[in-house]
Amino acid sequence: MSQVITKRVRISRRTLLKGLTAAGSPIAIGLPPLTTMFNSLGTAYAATPAKLQPEKPIESRFVLWFNGNGIPERYWIPSEEGAGYRMTPCLFPLAPFRQDFHVLSGVDNAAATGNGNGHTNSMSGLMTGTGFTGRGPAGASIDQVIATKLGNESRFRSLQIGVSQESFGESMQRNMSWSGYERALPPEMIPQRLFDRLFGEREEGWVNRKRSILDAVREDATLIRKKLPSDDRARVDEHLDGVRDLERSIAGLPPEYRRVDPPDFDGDMKDWPRIAKLQSDLLVQALATHQTRVASYMLTKCQGLSRFPWLGYTSARHHDYTHADGKAPGADGVEGQRVLRDICKWHVEEFAYLLAKLKSVPEGDGTLFDHTCLAYVHEHAEANPHKNSGLAMIVAGGIKRIARGEHTRVTGTMGDVYLTLADEILGAGIGEFPTATKTLGALLA
Repeated sequence: MSQVITKRVRISRRTLLKGLTAAGSPIAIGLPPLTTMFNSLGTAYAATPAKLQPEKPIESRFVLWFNGNGIPERYWIPSEEGAGYRMTPCLFPLAPFRQDFHVLSGVDNAAATGNGNGHTNSMSGLMTGTGFTGRGPAGASIDQVIATKLGNESRFRSLQIGVSQESFGESMQRNMSWSGYERALPPEMIPQRLFDRLFGEREEGWVNRKRSILDAVREDATLIRKKLPSDDRARVDEHLDGVRDLERSIAGLPPEYRRVDPPDFDGDMKDWPRIAKLQSDLLVQALATHQTRVASYMLTKCQGLSRFPWLGYTSARHHDYTHADGKAPGADGVEGQRVLRDICKWHVEEFAYLLAKLKSVPEGDGTLFDHTCLAYVHEHAEANPHKNSGLAMIVAGGIKRIARGEHTRVTGTMGDVYLTLADEILGAGIGEFPTATKTLGALLA
């Protein structure tokens, strides 16, 4: 922290800047972590009816990140174990964060058998540890199980965020979060809608970029700034500037970005990198301002069919490149493997962007990243055979119990991984999860 609190004003992390639109609709902007919110040990203050008292240590957060269609193992999974592994081509964008994540391989998706087309049953087992019923999974996804324990004091118990707007397939292909038996929680794929959900109802004035959402909270912001020390005033100004930049970026999106095309539409995602970064920025805003502690992030769909023009791959679709079906080189061929390598490398670039954003937000005696656990998963290992054994994944975050900077081949299930993350790292106390039988000590520092 830049300053130690002595005799200065103390405010709660739950403090909001509030206001009303011209139409009377409420607006609320959460404050970023400020020095004034923490004592010299980095412990946050919470509001009580009488006064501010020290609260428990800063709350942990959980983010579940998903990419579809599996991986090319030779370009994704390191050959060496331990801290001295060589960074693979797919993982190379994470090189600056080498000491911030743990690569796991050898994980089994034990519930992926039975009904399904290879993708749907794999996705069901991956997210929930339960079988595919024909319409969805038979249980809740891990993010929702954790949210029932960690999310009850936040504005949103959890957030479901998406990027790819393609509508191919049924609910199992389009969703990663499930509240229970066949009950999908669809990801919000439209940045305008996610922005409105986090900050309040949008009115026509700033739809047309004539006004800003900040106009509604200007008076409240001025009042609170007067109470803050200089470093916190600068942090609030920086935060509000960031909100305004986000607002401008979203308002500047073409009109077609505000709709999801119907299932029979044969077009492509308009601009994934642009949308992905906006969605990541909004996710970081939500985590930093205490609006949620749990989120899922669906960058690509299960069995996704989009093309990747920004990578130069437009002759076939993502799923086509995983199979030799006459439309693409096929995952077993040299060219097909290189295409999948480049696609997966882009996936990892977007994940690295999120890590960098989390590390840029000061919080208590560290950063937002230091209080976050992220799990990065795919529904398959090797893409072509729809492989459900030996899955690879990434566990990242700055929570002290996470063992980082290594690649480990483990013997265990996705349930074992999730139970270890939930109870040993996040302290959620879920107690059990389908297919889990043990704690994976390799994940623990």
